[in-house]
Amino acid sequence: MTKLPDDISLDAGVEIAIRQDLTLVALGKRPADVALRVGRLLDVATRTWKSDQEIVIKGRRIAYIGDAGSYPGEVAQRVHEPDLAAVPGLGEVHKHIESSHLTPEWEAALVLPRGNTWTCEASHEFSNVNGAKTLEFWLKARAAGSPLKIFPLPGSAVPPTGYEHGGGWLGYDEQRDFLRQSLMTAGLDEVMDWPAVWNPANPSYDRLWGMIRATFEQRGVVEGHAAGIRDLPSINAFAAAGLASDHEAYTVEEFWDKLTHGLFMELRPHNLAEVVTGLLERGLKDWSQIALTTDDRSASDTLKLGATDYNVRLAIEAGLAPEIAIQCVTINPARHMRLTPWVGSIAPGRYADIVLLSDVESFRIAKVWADGKQVSDGTKYLPKVPKIDWPEWATKTINIGRDLTADDFAIPAEPGRETMNAAVLRPFHWADDFLTFELPVVNGLVQRDENRNITKFSIIDRFSGQGAVSKMFWLGCGPRTPETALACSMAHDKHNIWCVGSSDAAMAKAVNAVAANDGGWALVHDGEVVATVRYEVAGLMSCRPAEALHDEMQQLYAAGEKVDWMYEPTFQARWSPGFPERLAFATLTCAPWRWVLVAPSDYAPQGFVNVQTGETHPVVF
Repeated sequence: MTKLPDDISLDAGVEIAIRQDLTLVALGKRPADVALRVGRLLDVATRTWKSDQEIVIKGRRIAYIGDAGSYPGEVAQRVHEPDLAAVPGLGEVHKHIESSHLTPEWEAALVLPRGNTWTCEASHEFSNVNGAKTLEFWLKARAAGSPLKIFPLPGSAVPPTGYEHGGGWLGYDEQRDFLRQSLMTAGLDEVMDWPAVWNPANPSYDRLWGMIRATFEQRGVVEGHAAGIRDLPSINAFAAAGLASDHEAYTVEEFWDKLTHGLFMELRPHNLAEVVTGLLERGLKDWSQIALTTDDRSASDTLKLGATDYNVRLAIEAGLAPEIAIQCVTINPARHMRLTPWVGSIAPGRYADIVLLSDVESFRIAKVWADGKQVSDGTKYLPKVPKIDWPEWATKTINIGRDLTADDFAIPAEPGRETMNAAVLRPFHWADDFLTFELPVVNGLVQRDENRNITKFSIIDRFSGQGAVSKMFWLGCGPRTPETALACSMAHDKHNIWCVGSSDAAMAKAVNAVAANDGGWALVHDGEVVATVRYEVAGLMSCRPAEALHDEMQQLYAAGEKVDWMYEPTFQARWSPGFPERLAFATLTCAPWRWVLVAPSDYAPQGFVNVQTGETHPVVF
């Protein structure tokens, strides 16, 4: 039997050899490895079901599709699933695997049994930690034998704005080289810094347009991020810039306006039902410019809800025909990302990635095949997870330079002042200006005011080793409980360490605990570290099973329930009372944010900057 070359990753030379062989296998002139016979098969190109079909596989690829018994060649193994319906392996058009907080090989073990066989990795998380190693990191698990296909999109937001630094810098040369190195590289990750795209005076203008140019030159896809862009002139400008997609539309009207102006629309779960219902009411017939996407989901939530299969079930429950919902996670995203030669359909030449359903209407998954082999039975993952000893460039990414002390978080007042005015932000502060409060001064230091829900928030530079700390006052978040603080090394999107606390000493202790673990979470309660979660890879992920990470997170949540957390509603409906986990997203600096706190720099020594205008301001005055 002819042995195919190794196609664990995509290489043009290998691809030709594989397809030459598949051509002869399809004609029956060379033997196949497996014939998988199924009761029904969904052809996503025509949205039709075919009965009693045979999927003939050679190596990791499909060679032939047809009625059972029609294949003219020899087959080494036959598998018959008469009661199951076959649909293509599900794909993620836009996902941050880092938000599962699992390394890629353990992400595969989590999501493959839930139907997700390929992912377009939006890598501005890891890219911001170690930009130069972006491609090497995302291809390592596949090279080690993981069946999950990860198509990396290097981060456009490295750094997220021209007012941030550390962890790497990606521009024209870097993006061009990533695209040339591997066919797995699908394009450019979501362009988030809209002011830098339209405004030639912005310090990131040349860098971003350089990355866009490099992507166009290599015929990659430029993914967009149109948060807060709702007026028609801006939508037109966004599309004209070549930013091909958006996953940030909240209302049906916004979604429709962007869809009808040429954007490929990626629909996330939190508003999926509302938008699907609204589009059906508008009579939308052609859903080919729409994909269902996850964006961010923790391992704990995936264990509870599912992966891409959860998105499909939500769409079906909202009234979308199952066949259309399946197109929205298979052929639609594959076409958009220009990956149809390899994924998105059950068709010759594609990877033999097949989801077998016991019930289509409820999208109940019985088994999953990937790379021509069965990889799950129910939610049980069958292959052995490859052991990867992640190198230090991936594991030793926290470099504060020293242990921090309470003095690092103190905010001095002007001499002789009994009160000071303070610039104050609140989570998801999409306002043109910051808030201003008068705060007391004690022993020369500006104080928190828990009676008005005002506490201290900080960003700690974890890249330069200079022990640089920015700090200011925030409203409606953080602990009211004395000597308590929460710190985390996941801080979208620069991923410096953030910390919120009721005392400076507690904040220092929490940050030092995060650093000692090479990243993750740390909760200090009544002056003692009571819970930690380890993200030892890039300060974002952990190399272990999802269940083990979930258990550790539950211990953190349980410890957090003993803390009195401040709360005030804000602009974001997903900001809720209790453990303030979403503070990790409140550190975003992309549109529609205005005033933000970033790590100190020569440009903004106190770290307080308006990313729309470049204006800086003292944190107290």
